[in-house]
Amino acid sequence: MTKGIDKYSIDNTDYTVGQDNIQKWGFDIHNPVFGISAGLILLFLVATLVSDPETAKSTLDGIKWKIIGSFDWLFIWAGNIFVIFCLALIVSPFGKIRLGGKEATADYSFMSWLAMLFAAGMGIGLMFWSVAEPVAYLTGWYKTPLGVTPNTPEAAKLALGATMYHWGLHPWAIYGVVALSLAFFCYNKGLPLSIRSIFYPILGDRAWGWPGHVVDILAVVATLFGLATSLGMGAQQAASGIHHVFGIDASLSLQMYVIIGVTFLAIVSVVRGIDGGVKVISNINMIIAFVLLILVAFIGFHVTFGSIPTTLMSYVENIIALSNPHGRTDEAWFQGWTVFYWAWWISWSPFVGMFIARVSKGRTVREFLVAVLIVPTIVTLVWMSVFGGMAIDQVVNKVGELGAKGLTDVSLAMFQMFDVIPYGKVLSLIGVVLVLVFFITSSDSGSLVIDSITAGGKVDAPIPQRIFWASIEGAIAMALLWVGGTQAVQALQAGAISTALPFTVILLLMCVSLLKGMSTEEFR
Repeated sequence: MTKGIDKYSIDNTDYTVGQDNIQKWGFDIHNPVFGISAGLILLFLVATLVSDPETAKSTLDGIKWKIIGSFDWLFIWAGNIFVIFCLALIVSPFGKIRLGGKEATADYSFMSWLAMLFAAGMGIGLMFWSVAEPVAYLTGWYKTPLGVTPNTPEAAKLALGATMYHWGLHPWAIYGVVALSLAFFCYNKGLPLSIRSIFYPILGDRAWGWPGHVVDILAVVATLFGLATSLGMGAQQAASGIHHVFGIDASLSLQMYVIIGVTFLAIVSVVRGIDGGVKVISNINMIIAFVLLILVAFIGFHVTFGSIPTTLMSYVENIIALSNPHGRTDEAWFQGWTVFYWAWWISWSPFVGMFIARVSKGRTVREFLVAVLIVPTIVTLVWMSVFGGMAIDQVVNKVGELGAKGLTDVSLAMFQMFDVIPYGKVLSLIGVVLVLVFFITSSDSGSLVIDSITAGGKVDAPIPQRIFWASIEGAIAMALLWVGGTQAVQALQAGAISTALPFTVILLLMCVSLLKGMSTEEFR
């Protein structure tokens, strides 16, 4: 046994924190999580493929909107609690606790660490919605926030602030709660890197029985549904971008080739592991994203630099009103956008949170939360201001496709904005590459997370198990697109969002369990 490594036994199975898995080939399964998760996913896939995709979408959409309509208050208040909880931990004495103990050191440089957590967290979403969402709010494409009149100066300002609200402190606080809880109980208490470990202070040894199995199964299903949905939708956006740039027909075949290519590269990445795969691709990701951001900012500097303070002020001025679910006059908007987003972030939180936890050993709680909560919010503020500000300017001044018709195709909105600015073709090409690379990082990091959960919390699951889950993600996305196209993918998305209701309660309990665990730590 390697010196300094903690060993523990659960259900007569030995685990080792920080050790490379001795079993490199074969599958490493210690509880029902793997079999039940895989079975539920395959059952859903078969049911969707056999039935009419439109019927499946209609049924699951009905469940999704019933949950959103009935529990909108729970999602909104839970999001507020997570933000307050994380900010309180930053300034509390608990912020001094170091993940892994007082002598622990960070495994990755600060920049590589930020690149990995940001790419896994929401990088692809910024590409998809940074143009489309502000334009939607400005023009009333699907209602307007806080009941403002569309296409007015007030709507233009609020469009940036409302977009920032959906991509700022609240989603990163959701991720932060899960990530910090996992990292603390794994690195400081020597428990498996699995969702069930967080609840040991509440459940005791029952965390290793069926209550823990249920939590981990929900995490696996939510993660895989979310990743497969994003892969399917991303393939459609990438195909639209390729068609826009190169004129190649954005057919189903092209979407399939995109998924196959992304899945293949994700498999290569997960086989190489975090150091040789995920970290390298994430760093490349951030370099390309930074280049695109700088180019767009300076090409449209007369608009973009002025948008940053506008976005910040609108975000600050409206965050309280947007965070209050009671007495709203814009119920359709905040249920269709805010509550939908909160449910989506919560359904993704097991995946993103666990991945962030895996790469965060050696950081203090204060450093961790500042990097997970504050830094990404600042980066997102700049990104949304640059892209959203440019798009709104085009709409207001009737420039290009966006100015003439508003939001007509979400997957093309960014490319339509590029069309009417200098070097638009170059920017569109960079955009297509960035969309593809972001999807690779989401797929490979998600596969590593599912591997860990289904291997009972092992940090390094066997290679065939990594390949299995990465392949399943791609296969589900391809099958759904092949049989039902957008309808089937949206049915899967509705299924993923439906898992957010139980997970909201689980995340609230995480806060309690984390405080109980931290209160036993020596940090003064």
